[in-house]
Amino acid sequence: MSDDLNNKGAQDRARINVNEPHEVAYWTHELGVNKVRLEQLVKEVGTSAKAVRERLAAG
Repeated sequence: MSDDLNNKGAQDRARINVNEPHEVAYWTHELGVNKVRLEQLVKEVGTSAKAVRERLAAG
């Protein structure tokens, strides 16, 4: 099933998709990071929102 582009929140709040602009907008706001940092975090720990949050907390 494809994303509903009328819903501007993340489709699956457990995963981060950096290829969808509306998800990048949601997650950068939610996590307080810019797009480059979000992409870096996802590259380091994967698409799990939990893993990204843990990495941010660890510094």
